[in-house]
Amino acid sequence: MTTTPEPVGSVWPGLTDQDHSHAYVDRFRQMAARGQDLHGEARLVDALAPRGARLLDAGCGPGRHGGYLAAAGHDVVGVDVDPILIDAARADHPGATWLVSDLSRLDLPALGEPEPFDGAMVVGNVMDFVTPEAQPRVIERLGAHLRPDGFLVVGCRTVRGFTPADLDAALPGAGLVLEQRFATYDLRPWTDDATFCVSVLRAR
Repeated sequence: MTTTPEPVGSVWPGLTDQDHSHAYVDRFRQMAARGQDLHGEARLVDALAPRGARLLDAGCGPGRHGGYLAAAGHDVVGVDVDPILIDAARADHPGATWLVSDLSRLDLPALGEPEPFDGAMVVGNVMDFVTPEAQPRVIERLGAHLRPDGFLVVGCRTVRGFTPADLDAALPGAGLVLEQRFATYDLRPWTDDATFCVSVLRAR
């Protein structure tokens, strides 16, 4: 009989496993070397943001999204709980600021980044790695770092893990409203049978 592993803090076991982290870094470096497109999520954020915006890449991993946005001229801060991934982001994308922090306890002013953000992103499967009881806190902490009328892009699956229903339930407490919802990062229309969900939220 298999059992569900107990969470470590606000994240599930394996998220900060060193072998997994190094393999993850190598995987995306190899994909980038082959010329694969790794920046669809970042292109959407770039389209939503004013030029030279201050942007937060939450759960940034080794920095592929934040690095792209920094190269496009934005002031980017990336945050991840895994120091190995942050080290890789600093090595590969020195044009952005990379910090280690638990998203459910995010306090960037305490880490030397007091200015609020024009926009933020938490994409891929980042929210699936957060324990269910901590997921609403992550959305609340991200909303707390936005300027009034700032945006947050959230990607999630629709059938397991962190779902659109979970996101919608967290919005009132985070001071955010749903502005638009799509099925993909290239803005395919949202349908109830979509397997992925991209939500654009706005700070009230």
